[in-house]
Amino acid sequence: MRRLLRTLLAAIGVLGLVMVGAVVYVTTFFDPNDLKPRLVEVVREHSGLELSLDGPLSWSFYPRLGVGVEKAEARLPDQADDSTPFAAFSHAEVSLAFTPLLRGEIAIDGLTLQGLYLDLQRDAQGEGNWEVLLERLGESSEEAEAALAPASAGPDPDFDTGLSVALNVASVQVQDGEVRFRDALSDRELLFENVQVSGSNVNPRRAFPVASSFRLTAHEGLDWREQEREPRLVSESSLEVRVALGLAEGRHQLEGLSLETVNRLAGLDSEQQANLTGAELVVNFGEGSLQLEEGQLDASLTHPSLGEKALPLSLAFNLDADLDEQSASLRDLSLTGPDALTLSGNLNLSNLAEAPAYTGQLRLAPLSLRPWLARLDMMPSMANGEALSDVALTSPVSGDLERFELAGLTLVLDGSTFTGRLAGQYDGERLAADLQGDRLDVDSYLPPPGAENDGASLWRLPGIRRVHAAEADDALVPTQWLSALTLDAHLTLSELRLAGLDFQDVDLTLEGRDGRQRLVAFESRFHDGRLAASGTLDLRETPAHWQLAPTVERVRLESLLETLENAPAPLNGRFSGEGELATRGNTLMELRRHLGGNLDTRIEEGAIPGINIARELCTTAAALEGEKLDREWRDETRFERIRATLRLDEGTARSDDLLVTLPGMEVDGKGELDLVSEQFDLRASLRLVDAQNAPCEVNPRLERVPLPVRCEGQLGGDSAEWCRFDRQAFQGTLAELLRNELSQRAGEEVEKRLEDAAGKIDERIGEEAGKELRDTLKGLFN
Repeated sequence: MRRLLRTLLAAIGVLGLVMVGAVVYVTTFFDPNDLKPRLVEVVREHSGLELSLDGPLSWSFYPRLGVGVEKAEARLPDQADDSTPFAAFSHAEVSLAFTPLLRGEIAIDGLTLQGLYLDLQRDAQGEGNWEVLLERLGESSEEAEAALAPASAGPDPDFDTGLSVALNVASVQVQDGEVRFRDALSDRELLFENVQVSGSNVNPRRAFPVASSFRLTAHEGLDWREQEREPRLVSESSLEVRVALGLAEGRHQLEGLSLETVNRLAGLDSEQQANLTGAELVVNFGEGSLQLEEGQLDASLTHPSLGEKALPLSLAFNLDADLDEQSASLRDLSLTGPDALTLSGNLNLSNLAEAPAYTGQLRLAPLSLRPWLARLDMMPSMANGEALSDVALTSPVSGDLERFELAGLTLVLDGSTFTGRLAGQYDGERLAADLQGDRLDVDSYLPPPGAENDGASLWRLPGIRRVHAAEADDALVPTQWLSALTLDAHLTLSELRLAGLDFQDVDLTLEGRDGRQRLVAFESRFHDGRLAASGTLDLRETPAHWQLAPTVERVRLESLLETLENAPAPLNGRFSGEGELATRGNTLMELRRHLGGNLDTRIEEGAIPGINIARELCTTAAALEGEKLDREWRDETRFERIRATLRLDEGTARSDDLLVTLPGMEVDGKGELDLVSEQFDLRASLRLVDAQNAPCEVNPRLERVPLPVRCEGQLGGDSAEWCRFDRQAFQGTLAELLRNELSQRAGEEVEKRLEDAAGKIDERIGEEAGKELRDTLKGLFN
């Protein structure tokens, strides 16, 4: 036993001496720098890169066997020697474990890369400087796979080299790395700084853990250094994952993916957190595909417009991507958040590298928009305190980073349902819609009565809010937004409520572009009649110019007036009218002050409650005859038609041809209305035009006597005090009638006397001379 032990000790000693001798020989007689030309040649042959090794190559034997390289740079074939290198590192080292060498195996104990630098650039045509390298590596990929195959598949029994390669790297370290990506196509630059990567037990046959961290800085504009612009985004990221390599087939699996980021956006002091997790991520370079199962993105967003608390959002999804086609499919999407937010569906993405676009299907579960609008400081003051509390939608979707389209929209809004198409641009400069709905109560979404300085709240929408800030508080419409808006909209509704009025079977068409918005057509049933209109809003000049061509057909006037005034109507009948109006400005007062145009109006089959014109006429006629009427009268004046042509000029409406037709009578007159002060003055005269159809027996002499009426006051005043009998005008009319009658009677008496005198003159001076004199005298009295 003692002898065996002595033999073993002797063998170990001899082996030690051999190893020491080998080390002494290698370090004494072999210079690793002699390998530099060969390394440069190998790199050029397989990649096309021009390698420059400025630092020394060195051996290390304790505590492990390894080789190190200092200060290496690599340039692309067409790069100048004094240009920024495509790739570089300050130090690289590979070490081998001693124990496996004693067993005849090569096991890499560690791989360290310090100060790694990559300079990636893409020109304005979208071609990257790395593409030449990828083509060269692709040409030699078969040789690389042959070299890596033994490492991934194990020793080849048919090929005996005396040593087996076991690719099981105990430690991989990338320290203080930096990657710069300059993209001229999108005019931006990305910097990945302080890149740290570590992996342990790296093996192509088993999954191994990898951890990484880096700092991403995104700059808009390649001249950001000269302009001293701050970065648009700064992100601190860390990654943990288990990686299963498939080097031979080019298929790699990442399990238990966890990416955590803390982001800072330009102009914001707060930090945004976003974390991505996934059960399995498969990257298949052979097929150019990427798959992520059970992915989830959790974000905590902070912004002054979101209030003091962070907004938590969570997006669950599955991802299938085709790297070659630059396309991806997001399946089983589910976005959840506070206040019952649940948005689900799927999206197909295309042209990801240059101009991302999407198609898919989305569904928004019922929720209240009120807390969301309040959180975003976009909550307008609305008459209905429960408005926007029940919103849901489902639709196919499509678009890109600038536009969107909901081609088959079904929208539920506070109990109303809309279907059709809605499209536009995210900046608010284009809007297209073709919607059909059952009912829309616009009044519920307008400011409540008496609300002040809330005009802007009507336009607190993305793309509109920013331009409405320049408008006056009492502005009716956001002119800056509308002047840039391209509009194509068609809306049909079974019922519409606006300004307290109800419209049925509404059909509305709007078009607009180049600063000119058009009301192509508006048609609706309205109070048992019909409305129609067309018009334009010209925003190419300041102030804005409005034109409107309305048409009204047999609208039930008493129903309309009672709705507007919430009181008994002062006039009944079927109202019709048409005309053309024009005005300018952007406030209600400006529009009234500058209103002009013409309107032809008429009211048929109507009555004036509270007054009986026939009674006034008959009572007046009886009083003139010294009589008194004793009969029952209806407390209204029924008429056949009221007709008037209105001429409007700078806010004043005038009419010179007012005509009211009653049985046996008619009323004509003229007057004017100031639309700004709402003061009016109307003078009318009632005449008997057909004594046979008169409501009472009237002396034929009174057929020429008009009964004057004067109406004046303010539209908002008491209508019972508007009109009165114009006694002064009536007295003047009677005096004129009396003078005419006295003159007529005097003329008849004079003529009789002249006839008698003429007869006598004829006898004395002859018939011819007498006739001449008689005609002369008549001329004096006529």
